[in-house]
Amino acid sequence: MKSIERDYRMKILPEIHIELEDNEWPFTYTDHDRLIARAVVFDDDGWLYFVRADRDDDFGKAAFLETSGGGVEEGESPDEAIIRELREELGAETEIVCRIGIVSDYYNLVHRNNIGHYYLCRAISFGERHLMPDEIEDFHLSVRKMHYADALKQYERFAVTRIGRLIAAREIPVLKRAGEILELEEKC
Repeated sequence: MKSIERDYRMKILPEIHIELEDNEWPFTYTDHDRLIARAVVFDDDGWLYFVRADRDDDFGKAAFLETSGGGVEEGESPDEAIIRELREELGAETEIVCRIGIVSDYYNLVHRNNIGHYYLCRAISFGERHLMPDEIEDFHLSVRKMHYADALKQYERFAVTRIGRLIAAREIPVLKRAGEILELEEKC
């Protein structure tokens, strides 16, 4: 994307900054922050790529849709982390189109504040995924490919559980902003 187009888009659609509370579990204390990098990933055919998790843990038994991503490792920037995470979880080689923004949300059950750096990334190619043991055994992560409207419906469908509501609260605004950016790109 040309620099002038990116500058124009950022003036119209600046990065989002959202702070969310956890209204699902009572607040007792927060003892750590977790820096996270996540992305809405799209391809040139209009598909979006997500991960689906099926878990049964302290948060309860739940299935939900989530943008791909994870923790930023020590010595790594969020930009570097998102490229690594997308390769691991989706098996995707990607390029960062732009930053969508930052979402700060709390998981009271585990006393954590998540500081999520969200990106819009274009998929270049797909290959083998490299999941961590807990992503396979505990979360049962699988890749989901869908169109924008279907993704919004899935987030709403999975928001019937407590953890599903927390995830939908942070990810629906991000997905909507990604949709606005993609629509604007089509017009440029």
